[in-house]
Amino acid sequence: MNSSYLNFKDKHILVVGDVMLDRYWYGGTSRISPEAPVQVVKVSNIEDRPGGAANVALGLSKLGVSVTLIGVVGRDDNAAVLSRCLEEAGVNCRFVYSDTLPTITKLRVMSRHQQLIRLDFEEREDSLSQNEALAKEVAACLPESNAVIFSDYAKGCLADVRSLISLANAQNVPSFVDPKGNDFSIYQGATLVKPNLLEFENIVGKCRSVKELEEKGKALREQFGWKALLVTRGEDGLVLLSEGKPPFSLATAAKEVFDVTGAGDTVIAVLTAVYVTSKRFIDAVEYANQAAGYVVGKLGTASIDAEHLGAIMFQRSHTTNFGVLAPEELLKQIKLAQMSGEKVVFTNGCFDILHPGHVAYIKQAKALGDRLIVAVNTDASVKRLKGEKRPINNLEHRMAVLEGVGAIDWVTWFDEDTPQRIIEQLTPDVLVKGGDYTIDTIVGAQHVLEHGGEVKVLTFVDGYSTTSIIEKANL
Repeated sequence: MNSSYLNFKDKHILVVGDVMLDRYWYGGTSRISPEAPVQVVKVSNIEDRPGGAANVALGLSKLGVSVTLIGVVGRDDNAAVLSRCLEEAGVNCRFVYSDTLPTITKLRVMSRHQQLIRLDFEEREDSLSQNEALAKEVAACLPESNAVIFSDYAKGCLADVRSLISLANAQNVPSFVDPKGNDFSIYQGATLVKPNLLEFENIVGKCRSVKELEEKGKALREQFGWKALLVTRGEDGLVLLSEGKPPFSLATAAKEVFDVTGAGDTVIAVLTAVYVTSKRFIDAVEYANQAAGYVVGKLGTASIDAEHLGAIMFQRSHTTNFGVLAPEELLKQIKLAQMSGEKVVFTNGCFDILHPGHVAYIKQAKALGDRLIVAVNTDASVKRLKGEKRPINNLEHRMAVLEGVGAIDWVTWFDEDTPQRIIEQLTPDVLVKGGDYTIDTIVGAQHVLEHGGEVKVLTFVDGYSTTSIIEKANL
């Protein structure tokens, strides 16, 4: 997979569905109430977060996507709180306001990372005027959208979702559905539908094997004209069934499950964002799986940003941008590597004629971390340091040879007489120099140390030098 899939800034995704406010009351519990055998929670902190379809929109915004959110809210204070949270995150809210319904609110009382009770404030009312108002907003937003997500929590907002999907199809806008309920015919014609295993089995019956799941899923997909069906199975991973492709399964990426709240929202958000850039369901599912693994390790409704998602995929990708890179592009790769927990090592030199001493030194440097950068003096820099007859090989040739050394991950260049500026720009975890240096005389050492890094001095292998090779060649 290509890391360019994470550039979502030119994409606009419309989210339509049941919006809600997730409210958390946090506090300690140290006594039992004298009024009843229940714990007394001394509330010390209150936190409000967007939930439901609003959490999907928030997740897209954190990825860098331009987002418009359409849903039904009441004319109340909670709607104002929800709007403020979303607009501060960059989400464009086009709510349909109800005079009779409250804004759906879920209040969770938390103590010591445990949920003690959840209180739901909601009412459902399907009305023709509400459906017409939603359809009008959706129709207005579709022309500028790369995709639309229908986030169904069975609260009434998507009572006429079939008509909304038809509107999207008429505009050639792909639609992604997070479904609910016992009737999936209402999602007829969607691009992709993403039920969890329980929701899927409520429709097709119990699946006793993956093969049976695949067979029933294929039939369901064809019945309702979906291009793809994604069944999420919790700790058992995901199964993708797409038109004209064999079934595709992935094991869960979750290392530790702390809280599954909002995991489905993350999957549908990341899945859609990646699909509108890559146009490949498999790529979208792989990214979504990794994102879900990240958020279930967090307490409460959580999201992931593009930087963290890129770091996760960087660690497992076989098409990472290694080799010769400009310093600016290299800085992006270093950040991703470091966010993945990898230690980045830096060394520099002219490397005019590569010899066994250089190779041994490079191998020693690589052993100090996970990724090795070699920064090379430009031709002008070498001339200033070594004289007008140097370098023997130009910069392009020297970097090409270094790129072929297996221990080196990245090769870059600098034009100054010393690497001070590029070290300050890249800030590696380990700075390595070979020769009779002391740490206090190594250029860039102070910067690396001040940023929590290490500085190492390695001994060159005796018997090899570029100068001696040149002298022998002149003979």
